[in-house]
Amino acid sequence: MNEMNILVCPAQAKRFALLNSLLRKPPCATMDSIRKNREKDRLQQDYESQAYSLTACHPQPCGRGILGGKITPGDDILLQKKESFRVPLQSISEAQSILGHQDEFLKLFEENFNVGIVLRDDSLEILGEVADTVQQSARVLEELLNLLRSGHPIGANDVKYAIRLSKEHKTVNLEARISESIPVFSKRGVIRPKTPGQRRYVEAIKTHDLVLGIGPAGTGKTYLAMAMAVSALKSNRVSRIILTRPAVEAGERLGFLPGDIAAKVDPYLRPLYDALYDMMPPETMEGYMERGVIEVAPLAFMRGRTLNNAFVILDEAQNSTIEQMKMFLTRLGFDSKAVVTGDITQIDLPSEKMSGLLDVQSVLSRIEGISFIYFSAEDVVRHELVQRIIEAYENRDKAKTLNNN
Repeated sequence: MNEMNILVCPAQAKRFALLNSLLRKPPCATMDSIRKNREKDRLQQDYESQAYSLTACHPQPCGRGILGGKITPGDDILLQKKESFRVPLQSISEAQSILGHQDEFLKLFEENFNVGIVLRDDSLEILGEVADTVQQSARVLEELLNLLRSGHPIGANDVKYAIRLSKEHKTVNLEARISESIPVFSKRGVIRPKTPGQRRYVEAIKTHDLVLGIGPAGTGKTYLAMAMAVSALKSNRVSRIILTRPAVEAGERLGFLPGDIAAKVDPYLRPLYDALYDMMPPETMEGYMERGVIEVAPLAFMRGRTLNNAFVILDEAQNSTIEQMKMFLTRLGFDSKAVVTGDITQIDLPSEKMSGLLDVQSVLSRIEGISFIYFSAEDVVRHELVQRIIEAYENRDKAKTLNNN
């Protein structure tokens, strides 16, 4: 057949070229692509229309599914999740608080529960593949919201603690676990017990004249005792605070230390100073120390004294000998309160000497008016790795005990 030359305008030529390119593609693939694009556009428009009033809360692109930014290819995972649950919100500020600065808390939920959280007009929608996980994360969110609505600000430690309890299949009831705050403010805000063990500890200090707090590092034994002491001083229940600890080197020999006696013992007492500086202005603390209202001294300096109308704290008591522990406990005078803290897994005494903290548990366990509070790994409020480290050592020690038996 003879070829025909057809004259067309440039606009027609472009339309013909476009039509020709479409006809060369398999029809099913072309239609499938069109359907996918239309569905994506529809979902995008639906999400934006529902979240438009709240996007001011999160102007930056947030975690998976949060509506501050556009849907990205990674969000396809979120769109495929079938199970959902909505947690009602009362205000935009509540949404900001519960999701955290730059979605810090949101990321914790997504990482720990494998869910996506979508911010709607008046609620948070939790999306996931497993119904139990969605419900579990919703319960934690509701508990945190209850805590927020009762006037307690939410921090990262609160969120991590609630998630940890939930994953360990323990009841998450933060309002019941967090008692009244101690009327002392630190640089990080109000001081309050955060775990069941800490709550029992604070209550015991309120109701007993002698309390022994025993447990692993990071459980707040010394810090809470210091807060209770500062509170008692400010409310005039005592006239002075005395802080002491044994001057024992932690597994190493420091040799000769220069300076006078104060300079020699200062390194051992530095943790106590640090806690005090966290609870009161430096000028206030220095004024108290100059007048003898607050005294920080090694345990050896306690011999021969009678401590009346004082709040006395013996820290690192696992490094006291039996004789030193007896000496300290018999210093208690009228209108005084004493708190002894220690970790029996970190004893730095020579092997031939028995820890006074180990001995006192059997000697005083049945005496009325004395309270023993034992902390566990779940009371650790430091970095979450500290809890795992403590648990690893505990498991190792249990395995050794079983093998020896």
